[in-house]
Amino acid sequence: MAQTGRPLSPHLGIYRWGVQMTTSILHRATGIALAVGTLVVLWGLLALAGGADSWATFKACAGSIIGTIVLIGWTWALSFHLCNGIRHLIQDAGKGYAIADFKRSSWLAIVFSVVLTVIIWAIVFSGGAA
Repeated sequence: MAQTGRPLSPHLGIYRWGVQMTTSILHRATGIALAVGTLVVLWGLLALAGGADSWATFKACAGSIIGTIVLIGWTWALSFHLCNGIRHLIQDAGKGYAIADFKRSSWLAIVFSVVLTVIIWAIVFSGGAA
């Protein structure tokens, strides 16, 4: 690479990993996961409209171990994206820009998303969503 005298742009090899970088990357990744997961939701809606045989096929796929893992992952992605989005709205209002506040709110978004996912799936597995 030719020497231009210009500074190099920082990249992942230079930055130290922190919770702020992690939540930023996770927010983008969960947005993509939600877009892809919406296709699964669409499949479920089309199967429901398609009749008993279509619904039985979807239910068998969604009820399998892999299907359950995918649905739990999608639920966590939705929960994290929601919690982190609320954190961003608070920051858009001009609050929480101090480093300590930023780190705390990042951890809270992660913790609340996991708690929310556990609550949702506890209800599902207890039969409350039937």
